[in-house]
Amino acid sequence: MSENKQNLSLKYFSSVTTRTVNWLWYPYIPYGKITVIQGDPGDGKTTLVLNIAALISNGSSMPESNSRTNSTSVIYQSAEDGAEDTLKPRLMIAGADCSKIAFIDDSEAGLSISDYRIEAAIERINARLLVLDPLQAYLGDNSEMNRADGVRPLMKQLTAVAERTGCAIVIIGHMNKASGSKGIYRGLGSIDITAAARSVLLVGRLKSSPSTRIMAQIKNSLAPEGKPFAFEINEDSAVRWVGEYDITVDELLNGDDCQNDGSRLSEAVECLVNSLKDGEVPCTKIYADLLDMGISKRSIDRAKKKLEVKSTKHLDGWYWSL
Repeated sequence: MSENKQNLSLKYFSSVTTRTVNWLWYPYIPYGKITVIQGDPGDGKTTLVLNIAALISNGSSMPESNSRTNSTSVIYQSAEDGAEDTLKPRLMIAGADCSKIAFIDDSEAGLSISDYRIEAAIERINARLLVLDPLQAYLGDNSEMNRADGVRPLMKQLTAVAERTGCAIVIIGHMNKASGSKGIYRGLGSIDITAAARSVLLVGRLKSSPSTRIMAQIKNSLAPEGKPFAFEINEDSAVRWVGEYDITVDELLNGDDCQNDGSRLSEAVECLVNSLKDGEVPCTKIYADLLDMGISKRSIDRAKKKLEVKSTKHLDGWYWSL
């Protein structure tokens, strides 16, 4: 009998103990797994994840979720944005507890996803979220991101780190220019990157409402795919969570949400004018009232743009006015 055969080890699934998946934000970001968030530059990926990190740091619940947790630590690693002039100001705008958000000092030694410091940092502060922004910067000098044999071992190693630590690992990536391709094939690099992720999210903006960004799920290996989720980014990089949004991934990739016909838009415009005729109204009330009338969120947002509705932030939330 050869040595290879002697070393063969078999296990039966009857000996496996099942376990449930825990979620940072159900069904978008699981704990102990890799999530990929991809999109074109400037479409709001970083702003989205910084706001998620802020919610975790101060113990707030995720948008449209009732599961509030204790404040926990985050590691946010960015190779593109400065900590002093970009990341911390955005975190402060998002209301983050910056004493809970750390980064690995890689000024003297560059960091890659195979670096032992990633797992060591997660364990040291018991981080529940690790962000690598963007992925391309952390693949290492010798890796070829378009080759499976160059990327697959790195992603396998990062997957193992996520599973051992129970930390949600979010990697942010840019899109390629392959227009007409399915969303899952639009991420830069080998398909093995998205294959290793249990959740893949796409972030894009709408031509009809440039301040409105949509996060759509294009892969979920652990639960039913989540509904597209909208958020607004104002000129100060402040985020307002809008909620579920009626749009397909193909429409989002094309930046086009104009499948609603003119009559639905006209109805939304009329209802919005009636809602605002007496002055400022909380936007949450407007959405609730118009949704009850059967008007979708995207019709409301298109009507808001058409009417040039003004958004103003007060202590108790966002208000709209004509």
